Amino acid sequence: MPEQTPRRAAERTEPAGPGKLWRAFLKPGRGQLIVGAALCLAALLVVWTLRSQASQPDYSNLRRTDLIQLLDNLSAETRRLESEVRELTTTREGLASGAAGAKAADDETRHRIEQMRIIAGTVPATGPGVRITIQDPQGAMTPELLLDALEELRDAGSEVIEFNDSTRVVANTWIDRDPEGRIVVDGTPLTTPIVIETIGDPATLEAGARFRGGLVSEVEGSRVQGRVEIKQMAEISVDSVVSPRVPEFAKPN
Repeated sequence: MPEQTPRRAAERTEPAGPGKLWRAFLKPGRGQLIVGAALCLAALLVVWTLRSQASQPDYSNLRRTDLIQLLDNLSAETRRLESEVRELTTTREGLASGAAGAKAADDETRHRIEQMRIIAGTVPATGPGVRITIQDPQGAMTPELLLDALEELRDAGSEVIEFNDSTRVVANTWIDRDPEGRIVVDGTPLTTPIVIETIGDPATLEAGARFRGGLVSEVEGSRVQGRVEIKQMAEISVDSVVSPRVPEFAKPN
């Protein structure tokens, strides 16, 4: 009897063979199941956290002045939208006010038509805004930079944009180079300096152009080595107009 005890102890301390490991994998114990479920839950939490962080804009590298400009832009946009909401609410109440509804509807229709004409670029427009003058001594400006500038101005609330007092920017405006390498807007070559006049809130438009990574920093950086001058104007007159094109494919619904 004493001779068998060491043998059994030795058998218990022997490492498990491949067969035992395979059986343990196919038939895990309760403890293994608990540990596996905990690891799976932890992995899901890590993935969810990383995705949530990736979907949020990263402002940690911005300077204090950039954050202030961003906050000012958001505040100005909020005020503009609140004003639009009040205007639409007043219009709705006027349209629903019984006998005065017909006249209010007629006035609102004329007002909307004038707005659409301004947006389409078929009538001149005046209003406050900014005049942006771009000096490009190296000839390094690109169509892509100007296109980005247009998007920045539109995001800042620009309502009317004109190049060099001659070319009105509308929905189908395009920017490219001609065979001679000159930048053209809707087929019209741009001479230097490039002057952009835009109507909107002057402070918001200037902040949008000066925001880090925007028009000013790109032009005055090493890529272009130019200079940008921005002047806020109490009134800008945009006299250039475009002829409306008849849609080839689109039809009113």
